[in-house]
Amino acid sequence: MKKFLILILFVYAVNANATDKETTFDKQLFDKARSDGKVVVVSSWIKYCTSCAGQMKILNKAKKEFDNLVYFTFDVTNKEIAKYFNVQYQTTLIIFKDNKEVYRSIGETTKELIYDALKSSI
Repeated sequence: MKKFLILILFVYAVNANATDKETTFDKQLFDKARSDGKVVVVSSWIKYCTSCAGQMKILNKAKKEFDNLVYFTFDVTNKEIAKYFNVQYQTTLIIFKDNKEVYRSIGETTKELIYDALKSSI
């Protein structure tokens, strides 16, 4: 019975992480934000990825704390978007400033490092 309860809790926790994720990337909005001089943050995720959920929580907090920040996400299984950004892995974080990529990481879930990257881009 104990193993069954642990399994149920695990499935619930994984599903809770998965439901927070949605693709928000829109190429027109992305191009407009870049042309307007905004700092643009793009992150990739995949369903049931706990590191993706961790990174997304940090980025959602960052959106509230940093001005001039535009944030897009996409499911890495979307091959068209993944190819556009040359992303092959989930939990990839890319920051653009002045129409140039200024930062890229894979698997980064440390708040301090993500915030440092954002601060250096603003």
